[in-house]
Amino acid sequence: MHFGIDLGTTNSLIAVFRDGTSELIPNALGQVLTPSVVALHQGRLVVGEPARAIALTAPAQSAALFKRAMGTDRVYRLGQTDYNAPELSAMVLAALKADAEAYCGVPVSDVVISVPAYFNELQRKAVRTAGRIAGLNVTRLINEPTAAALAYGLHERDAEAKILVFDLGGGTFDVSVLDLFDGVIEVRASAGDAFLGGEDFTDALARYIATQSGLDANDPAFRPALIKLAEQAKLGLSSDAQIHLQAELSGKPIDLHLSRERFDDITAPLLTRLAAPLDRALHDSGFNAGQIDKVVLVGGATRMAAVRAYAGRKLRQFPVMGLDPDQVVALGAAVQAALVARDAALDDVVMTDVSAFTLGCDTTRQIGNSHRGGYFQPIIERNSIIPTSREEIFSTVQLGQETLRFRIFQGESPLAMNNLALGEIEVKVPRNMEYHETAVVRFTYDVSGLLEVDVTVQSTGKKASLVISKLAGEMSEAEIAAALKKMAALKQHPRDDAANIHLRTRIEAAYGMARADARDWVANLLVQLDAAIEAQDPHALTELRRDLHQALDEFEAHYVT
Repeated sequence: MHFGIDLGTTNSLIAVFRDGTSELIPNALGQVLTPSVVALHQGRLVVGEPARAIALTAPAQSAALFKRAMGTDRVYRLGQTDYNAPELSAMVLAALKADAEAYCGVPVSDVVISVPAYFNELQRKAVRTAGRIAGLNVTRLINEPTAAALAYGLHERDAEAKILVFDLGGGTFDVSVLDLFDGVIEVRASAGDAFLGGEDFTDALARYIATQSGLDANDPAFRPALIKLAEQAKLGLSSDAQIHLQAELSGKPIDLHLSRERFDDITAPLLTRLAAPLDRALHDSGFNAGQIDKVVLVGGATRMAAVRAYAGRKLRQFPVMGLDPDQVVALGAAVQAALVARDAALDDVVMTDVSAFTLGCDTTRQIGNSHRGGYFQPIIERNSIIPTSREEIFSTVQLGQETLRFRIFQGESPLAMNNLALGEIEVKVPRNMEYHETAVVRFTYDVSGLLEVDVTVQSTGKKASLVISKLAGEMSEAEIAAALKKMAALKQHPRDDAANIHLRTRIEAAYGMARADARDWVANLLVQLDAAIEAQDPHALTELRRDLHQALDEFEAHYVT
């Protein structure tokens, strides 16, 4: 069995590849989507749906959207403890690992984890660190649109087509152009925006609802409830042309009619940001929109009518959603895990990928009679097929110069300082007063995202090497060891408690949203749940949970009509 994980901004999933196909693994609640949320409940940490429910009533005790902080120094405080993004992501990964072990009955260690195609090396290292803290061996990172293409390619392995994967998830937007032929899936180009996703559309709508209702959209006391209401409205407008919002937040009533056209106006600035990655991916692939045979939509945010319409207009064809857009990345990640393990069922499938960013070093250029440093010299261009190895020759700037120092960067700016610094390497050269010494700089980049830099002085053959495996800002070995110790000591709720915690916190959230005339009814739901837990009848408790969830579904439906 081979396991693949979609570590998402909003939701995460795990899938297993066995018997020649990928299969999604349900969590303790029987759902395949596990919200990427961590919360503190009665002194213990919970993950997923229970944590998301807790966020509505105790936002200060929860953390969400931390995938966007990968590769940064941002910390989140839960109780008296600070956690960074890799540590919080590790808790989500550990929950998925536990779900897979319970479902498959085997230990889970080796996994492939998907990442946005436009994640830089610092962000990718953070994902690897999260996997390590969770007790996982991350054998490969795979770009999310590439994973989606693998899932589709497995269903259509005999087809020949040029496919554009349009991947708008909860927090990121990625575009990949692929060539599918004779069982080969070749990524031709990738582009994206690491800070554009469905959560931004929800936030824009939440701010509009708050403004129209005289509320402060940033008030932490009710912002989670406001976001949930906006999410429900967004989902409603995906199927209906107009909806009616009725709720109460912080003692203030919300009574608002909202049309799909108004929603499109509110989110128009976000839609315009989809254009640049699309144009870049097409340009870098060498194809135009008319040459694309199929546009595949991936990510839950592509369910929005405005997004589907935009993709159709821009690419001049109706996009397809043959597989569930929320699930396809996890399914493809499991396929990649099987490919890494050389599963015999995939002997006829070949996968290539590309580097999403340009890799290079800083250099000095002559301007008039003087030299000026700080310029970026690309060595591996973006969208180069990986693994790859490229070299450039550099020389000393001055006669008698005794060292050559190269700073390694990733990015697309002509100025080195505007790109992401990855590290630096220095090599000694002979003190030569007659001519300039030269050195060959070779970059080697593999499918695991590991960059090796070799510098060879041509006159002496002296060589220096640097493996970019530890980046500025990455957790050190000591920090990872401390995080592993912290994880081991964490008091997490047993997996079987998740259903009760989720329902309880959902009832509490409904009580906070309910108007006065409905509060007694909601409070009685909590009394019923407590009585069933006290009776310790598992069968009766399971049936009651089902009935109470159904009642809450009907109750919440009145918010959006």
